[in-house]
Parts: sequence; C-alpha cells; structure tokens
Amino acid sequence: MFEAGLLAFTTFFATVAPVDVAVLFAALTPHASQGRRIAMAARGVLIAAAILFAFALFGNKLLELLGISLAALRVAGGVLLLLMAIDMVFARSSGGVTTTDDEDLEAGHRHDISVFPLATPLIAGPGTMGAAILLYAQAEGDASRITAVFIALGLVLALTFALLLVAARLGQFIGVTGQNVITRVVGILLAALSVQFIFDGVRESGLLPG
Repeated sequence: MFEAGLLAFTTFFATVAPVDVAVLFAALTPHASQGRRIAMAARGVLIAAAILFAFALFGNKLLELLGISLAALRVAGGVLLLLMAIDMVFARSSGGVTTTDDEDLEAGHRHDISVFPLATPLIAGPGTMGAAILLYAQAEGDASRITAVFIALGLVLALTFALLLVAARLGQFIGVTGQNVITRVVGILLAALSVQFIFDGVRESGLLPG
C-alpha cells in the first residue's frame, strides 16, 4: 500500500505541478482581493477533485466500452507522461501541465478563473486525468491500493490548495530559478515512472515473447 501510495503521489504531484499552478494563479489574479482568491482557489480545487475522482472511478469503464485494453492505456499514458516529463526537465511550457498562450489570453479577461483555467486544465489537465485512470486501473481492484491512490490524490489537491492560498508570496520567494529547479527534479522522476508504465504495457500486451 505504501509503495502504491508513493507512486501515485509522485505521479499526481508531477502532473498537477502544484508550484506551477500557484505561480500561474498569482499571475492571473493580481488585482483580486485575498477573500476572492480564497473563494476561487477553493472552488477550483473542488471542481478539479470532482473531475479527477470521476475519471479514476469511471474512466476505465469508458475505455472498456471503447474496446481499449489496460495494456494500451498504460503505453498511451506512459507516452503522454513522458512527453510532459521532457518539457518539465527542459523547463518548457506544455499544454499538458500549463495553459497555452491562447488560454492565457482568454483567462486574462475573466473575473472568475476557478473553473477555467484553474480547475481545468491547470489542476485537472489531460495528463492528470490519464494518470488517475491509469493508477486506478493498475490497482486491479485491490482495496488497499485503491485507497492509497485516492489518499495520494487528496494530498496533492490539499497541497495545491494550500499553495494557492500563499500563491503571491510563493512566487516571490522561490523565483523563476527555484521554480525551474523543482520542475526539473520532478520531471526526471516522472520520466522514469512513465517509461516504467510503457514497459509494463508492452509486456502485458503480449507483443513480446515471454
């Protein structure tokens, strides 16, 4: 259970990227009062939590309806996470863990960013949705492992909310260099995890001789 929880926490931490989310949140709400920031942060995290838990619980059933195997999901999820990890290691913006330029432009004209872009795609982005489905499916019905995945997701969301509350100070404290260092270290870990997902998927697909 501990190993499953650690794997899930590392994966969710890398795909949600709480530090990046907090810094972007501060940049998108420069004139909002502290009370309004708290309200938007709470609403955004709750909506993202609903999306991610729904994907974890029902995403695999949707894949079954579409005829997609768990092995294919592991390979696809691993490739997606690997692409995100490469961007993180080189400190590049990615649509998987951040907003695109067009999304930033649209968000800049919004008074309430709790749903878009905070809840999605910043917190509940495509990489995190895929990771939620993959980690839940990988638990294979084991109650302790499923619990560990949900606890890990809850901890990352709680950490994200806590950082959103101090977003303005956080950005000033760590600076761009500090943010890039954290992103690169987590990106390396995510790269290793994503390659392992690909290995597991290929092995379970039966494409390779036993």
